[in-house]
Order: sequence, then structure tokens, then C-alpha cells
Amino acid sequence: MSQHHYSIGLDYGTNSVRGVVVDVADGREIASAVYNYQHGDDGIILDRSNVHVARQSPEDYIAGFEYVIAHCLEAAKQSANITPDQIIGIGIDTTGSTPIPVNKECLPLALTPEFKDNINAQAWLWKDHSSSKEAQTITELAQNIRPQYLSKCGGVYSSEWFFSKILHCLNVDEEVFDAAYSWVELADFVPAYICGINDVAQVKRGICAAGHKAMFNEQWGGLPDKEFLSQLHPKLAALRDRLYDKAYPADEVAGYLSDAYQRKFGFSKGIPVAVGGFDAHFGAVGAGVGEGVLVKIIGTSTCDITVSPVEQKVDDIPGVCGIVNGSVLPGYFGVEAGQSAVGDILNWFVEKICDGDADYHNVLTEKASKLQPGESGLLALDWNNGNRTILVDVELSGLLIGQTLQTTQAEIYRALIEATAFGALRIIERFEEYGVEISRVVNCGGIANKNPMFMQIYADVIGKPMEIAGSTETCALGSAIFGAAVAGSAAGGYDDVEEARKNMFAKSKKVYHPSEKNHRVYRELYGLYRTLHDSFGVRGYQEDLFPVMKELLRIKKECSQA
Repeated sequence: MSQHHYSIGLDYGTNSVRGVVVDVADGREIASAVYNYQHGDDGIILDRSNVHVARQSPEDYIAGFEYVIAHCLEAAKQSANITPDQIIGIGIDTTGSTPIPVNKECLPLALTPEFKDNINAQAWLWKDHSSSKEAQTITELAQNIRPQYLSKCGGVYSSEWFFSKILHCLNVDEEVFDAAYSWVELADFVPAYICGINDVAQVKRGICAAGHKAMFNEQWGGLPDKEFLSQLHPKLAALRDRLYDKAYPADEVAGYLSDAYQRKFGFSKGIPVAVGGFDAHFGAVGAGVGEGVLVKIIGTSTCDITVSPVEQKVDDIPGVCGIVNGSVLPGYFGVEAGQSAVGDILNWFVEKICDGDADYHNVLTEKASKLQPGESGLLALDWNNGNRTILVDVELSGLLIGQTLQTTQAEIYRALIEATAFGALRIIERFEEYGVEISRVVNCGGIANKNPMFMQIYADVIGKPMEIAGSTETCALGSAIFGAAVAGSAAGGYDDVEEARKNMFAKSKKVYHPSEKNHRVYRELYGLYRTLHDSFGVRGYQEDLFPVMKELLRIKKECSQA
């Protein structure tokens, strides 16, 4: 490359959209910008009568794109004298499943006068769990007549996913359902919108969203068939004709930046935009995912991503969120799992229980870091927002046992972190039980970068080194990698996404190594965690819970005497 070229990656998160300008030669971050969503509570539109509802305004997605692009370009000009004509491609990742009801022109219903104030016409955010009954109905029907539909998504359909949300909309607001010509994932909507695509039939749907959340698989002809959908509801079967028949990996071009945006920002004509995908999957690419490498994106929730070569058979893994060809990297099955709440659990404890602010996390972390494993006598379950993997049950809740009259806030805070680490270990064990070996764990996200105690606990619990990715914006970086790949070598990018990834991913910058002493204690505590996990989470499981509290007291006493 005789002159420097750059790509832009956009990461649409739960509360904001972040963007980075990246040097395609080495992945170096040149400039960045953040736009906080303006609608709702920290960008989330809530329903006070139903705690499971979480929606977003599509207005924020559009405003976020325009703000972030403008500020990224200005920052790149100021810091490195980079001009818009040096940008060769754009990639986009988003939360998911976050489906949006749209009209035939792919305009979100929430942007029309008739539905602008209707909460059901907004985007249905990934963390919306209001469709748990519909998810259960879909699971039961598939188990009876189409078990293959569940075989690649862990055996249970989730309330976080595409069809359960659409069916719930049909059940609670038929007017919105009838007005929607189609439904489009956020990951597909943003690329289409910025490319000026105004025919929903022309929107390129990403295999990432389709395969992991909508039961799309070429083995059975794409989406679930109309006979299956008709048994859920005849209108759902009719909707299938207005959805899609093909899904694309992220190294395909979704379209080219619209003339209006090209003129607005001064880009060269014909800037390619990559097919969109989910934040965690692109974050895994930005963090260097590969065979045997598990990437954990740790934030309000977590998403765990690994890959396996397509030439190697991957067994169906009960409880995971999908095994999808090409959803992370071409030529690999993407395997996804995760936890419904991690940072959210800590925020709940600090804000709701301790009546603290963001700084109080630091206070509790400092105190909790002085505690030894097992010293508190506490054990928790990390299900305050249900269980995503491996139980896939939103009707599970959190649990804390072992409290005494001497229990402190810091002890509880540490126990909650340990519970999320135990949940993370259970996921790794499930992968390996079904032949997906994990040799390395790379962590990214705010918690991974900011809380050494948290990451040391994870290393001690899991018993593997915890690597920290070399970028704080791995999701946006992953998007930028795909932006460089779709640009092609003739424009200064890459013809192969694997080559782009090898040159641009953020190499690990820090490693937390497990303590053998701490790991031994945590193995004992994990055994008790598994007893609680299976007793409360697995139907028909029977184990005597009588010893649990007494074992916790024993471990507490031994740790205090050590």
C-alpha cells in the first residue's frame, strides 16, 4: 500500500453508537466518537407496567450514524490530517436480536406519524424479554414437528430472538403487526438505510442475525417453513413471503453509501458498506478469534464467541445460541453463547441495593480485592436477568446464600462477580463437553479493561490465563476489518477477510494468570455452584441441598485460618 487508507467501523451498542477510523494496514485506531442515544432511559424505552419490555427509537440509530461519522472525520483530520477521500469502506455491527417493524420502503413504523408514539412500533431491543411465552410456544412446536430448527441453536428458542418478538407483537398489538410489511434486524437496517435502499426486498440480510436468531439454515431451505409458522399463527406464515430467502456473510457488500451521505461527508463516490452482523461476533474478529480461541465480550451482559473450521464436524451443543456457518468468519462455524447479565448485576447491586453511584463500584472493588476466595462464606447464582446459556430460561432469578449478621457489601459484591465467573466456566465446560476445545480466552469490553480484580477472579475460577484484547473498541474494530475487506485490494483494502483480520486485529496487551491456590478453593465453590445451578435450573434434577450452607461455612473457616 503506497499511501495510507482507512476504514470506519460502527458499533451500535445498548446505550450508544461508537465509531472508529482505522488504518487498514495495521488496525491502528486513528480517531473515535460516541453518540449516546437520546430516547428513553439511557437509550432504552421502558414500560413501567412490564419490566421485561426494552425498546429503542430508530431515530437514535440515524442520528447516531450522522453524529459519529461527522465527529470521527473531524477527529481524524485534526489528529492525522486524514481526509474523507482516504476512507475506503464502512462496516457495521449492532446488538441483536433487535428487530424493527418496517413498511415496504424499509422505513421503520416508528418514524411514521401514525405510530411514532407506539412502543410496539419501535425497535425491539435484544434485552426485551416480554415474549417468553411465545418463545416457549415456538420451542414446544419445533420439538414436536421440526426438531432440526432447534438443533443449531441449543435446543431452546429464546425470548431474545427474532420470531418470538414478532409473534408477541402479533399477540399484543395486531395493528402494528398488520401495518408492518416486514421486519428487519438492526444489523441489516443500518447498512440498508445509509446506502439509501428504500425497498425492503433489496435489503441484504446478514447470516449472523439470520442463523443465530431466526432459525435460518440452508439445510432446510432458509427460514422456518410456512407450515410450521402457520401453526404458530397464519399471519406469521404469510409474513414469511415478505422476509427473505437468502442470507449473506459480512465479507459481502450490502450496498454503497448513498449519494446524499457521500456529499454530506465528502466521501469519494462508491464507498462500499459491508453486510452487518452482531457486536459480539465482530468484536471476536477484532480481538483475534480463531480455532481454539474463545473471545468474551464482557459488558452489561456477556457474549462468548469461538469458531471451528467448516471441514470439521461440530456436534449440536445443547443450550448455546447458535452454530452458524460464516456468522463470524468465512470458512468457519461461528459458535455463540453468553450470559444475560454480568455488569448489569453489579450495577443493580450498587444502584438499587447500596444506593451508590458509578464511583461506588471503585469503593467496593477496593474492599473486595482484599478478600480471599471463600473468605466471605457466600455463594450466588448469576441469574438476575435469567439464564441465556446453557439453561435458556428467562424465568430463573438470582440467588445469594451464606449470609450472616457480619456479611458486608464488599463480600456480596465479590460473590456476585464470582457467580458470573462460575457461569462463564459452565459455558466453557459445555463447549468442551461437545468437542469444541478452548485453549485460549481473550476478553474485551469495559469491565475487562477497567477492573483487574474482576479479571483475576475469572482467571482463578476458570483456571486459564485471561488475555485482554489490545483495543478498547474491538467490536468497532471488527466492523472496520470487514469494511476494509469489502473495499478490495484495488482500493487499498483486502480481497480476503482472513488477510484483513491477521493484519488488523488487536493483539492481546495484558494477561491475568490463575493462582493455583485460589483455583483450588474455587473448584470447591464451583462444585457447590453446580449443585445450585442444576437444582434450580434443570427440571427433574434432584440433589440434597442440605450440605451446601455447611460446606460454605467450612470453606470460610478454612480460608480464615489459612
